Amino acid sequence: MEVEQMQHCEIRNKHRVERAIIMAAGTGTRMRPVTLDTPKPLIRVNGVRMIDTVIRALQENGIFEIYVVTGYQKEQFACLTENYEGVQLIENPYWDSCNNIASLYVAREHLENAMILDGDQMVYKKEILAPEFTRSGYNAIWTDAETDEWLMQVENGIVRSCSRTGGRGGWQLFSVSRWSGEDGKRLKKHLELEFEEKKNRQIYWDDVAMFCHFQEYELGIYPMQEGDLIEIDDFSELCELDPSYCGYEAQGQKKSEEK
Repeated sequence: MEVEQMQHCEIRNKHRVERAIIMAAGTGTRMRPVTLDTPKPLIRVNGVRMIDTVIRALQENGIFEIYVVTGYQKEQFACLTENYEGVQLIENPYWDSCNNIASLYVAREHLENAMILDGDQMVYKKEILAPEFTRSGYNAIWTDAETDEWLMQVENGIVRSCSRTGGRGGWQLFSVSRWSGEDGKRLKKHLELEFEEKKNRQIYWDDVAMFCHFQEYELGIYPMQEGDLIEIDDFSELCELDPSYCGYEAQGQKKSEEK
């Protein structure tokens, strides 16, 4: 009887992602000069646009209600609605004056049972975007090495703390997160509080749940392996992943001088 009760409890606590929000409004300044003409999520890496790997992996996991938040060079994203079933665009009018809290704020009506991702990353293993989940939380990779990325400390499957400045020995946070129906409502309320009332507009949206209102959530992690997903932070990392961009910066400068 006790086993049956545990099984029923597990089923009752199981959640499923019904929609996804892809953040794609930023200018990608660290990826210049490539992003002078192309929004970062639309940059091709070894022939494939970064955002395509995200959308395809979502759809292969049965997630078709997809919102792409645009801002910088927003018109270039119009092709996504033609290329993919279920993709809708949401404009972030604050993209050039606020941090990415503004992008999630404008998409706040779609946070229940949602997955939130960045559009400027390469997804190499579709299973990391599986729709089933037990609690709200982030995809993460364990690291023993020193890192300056956000690093979470986890106990019994629950995130107990997070360091913005990184450290050694912990779970590195990646830009893939899942939010249950209740936590989605909670996150919406907290976004409105921070963005509208407190005018706290120069923070990352992740700050809202991870720092500003951390005690009101019980976040978990979804482990990945190195290489399942790659975040490309700057131009040098792009060149390492796709050598065809080597010399791009010099060519751009030469053309500029010729003009």
